[in-house]
Amino acid sequence: MADRRCLLAVHAHPDDESSKGPATVARYHDQGVHTVLVCCTGGEEGDILNPAMDRPEVRANLAEHRRAELAAATSIIGYDEVVMLGYRDSGMPDSEANKHPESFAMAPLEEAVGRLVGIIRRIRPQVIVTYPDEQSRYPHPDHLRVHEISAVAFDAAADPAAYPEAGEAFAPAKMYYTVWSVARMRAIHEKFLELGLQSPYSGERVARMLEGPLPTFSTTIDVTGYEDIRTEALRAHATQIDPNSRMWFGLPPEVQKAIPSTDDYQLARSRVGPLDAHEDDLFAGVPEAG
Repeated sequence: MADRRCLLAVHAHPDDESSKGPATVARYHDQGVHTVLVCCTGGEEGDILNPAMDRPEVRANLAEHRRAELAAATSIIGYDEVVMLGYRDSGMPDSEANKHPESFAMAPLEEAVGRLVGIIRRIRPQVIVTYPDEQSRYPHPDHLRVHEISAVAFDAAADPAAYPEAGEAFAPAKMYYTVWSVARMRAIHEKFLELGLQSPYSGERVARMLEGPLPTFSTTIDVTGYEDIRTEALRAHATQIDPNSRMWFGLPPEVQKAIPSTDDYQLARSRVGPLDAHEDDLFAGVPEAG
C-alpha cells in the first residue's frame, strides 16, 4: 500500500469537480487525505452560461479563463494537486469538435489510459472516483471517455507488464462511480414548492425523480458542515455558472443547509472487500497507510 492515504478523482472538464462530490473531497482533505484531481480536458468547447462573462475577450480566451477558474475552485475544495491529462474538450455529441485531432474523443484509448496509469503509479491512490458506465441521460463524449480510461487504468496500473514506461506497478484498492442523489433532488424540488417558488426542474425531470426508481448506490458520505463548498466552488467557475441560476442558488442559504447533506457513490471495483457492502467511508476496508 501507499505510505499515505490518497484519493484520486477523475473528471472531464473544469467545473465537473465542483458539481460532483466536492464536499466529499473537502472532508477527506481536512482529515489529512492527499487529494488529487485529474482533469482530462481544458473545457475549450464550453458555452458561456453567465451573461456577465459573455464578452468578446472572454470568448477569445475561454480555455485560459477556465484554467484560472479551475485553480480557484480546486483551492476552495481543497485539492492538493491538479493534473491536466492534456486533451482538448470534445464538445457535445455529434458536434464538429468531436473530430478535432486533439480532442479527448479522438485520442487513442491506449494512449489516454497510459497517461492515467502514469498518474496512478506516481501518486499511488487507494481510492479512485470516476464516472459510471451508464450515462444515457448525459452522453457527453468526454464523460464517456472518462469512464473508459478509468476502468482500464484501474487494472493496468497494477500490471507490471502494462505500460512499463509509466513507472512501478501500483494496485488501487477501490474505485467508485459518482451518483446523483435523486433523494436530495426530490427534497430540493419539494422545498421550492413548499416556499411557493418555481422549481428549477422541468416537468419531465420531476416525473423521472418522483416516479422512477432511485439509482442504486453503495456508499453515502455525510458532508454536514461542508454544505457551502459546492456553492463556493461553482461560483468560482464564472463563465460556466450563472450566479442567478435557480438550479444551483435558488433556495435561501439557510433552507439549503437544512436539507440533509450527503454525497452518494457506487462501489464499482474493490480489492479489499465485496461490492455489495453498504458504507459510509470511501476508505472502508482499506488498510492504514504505512
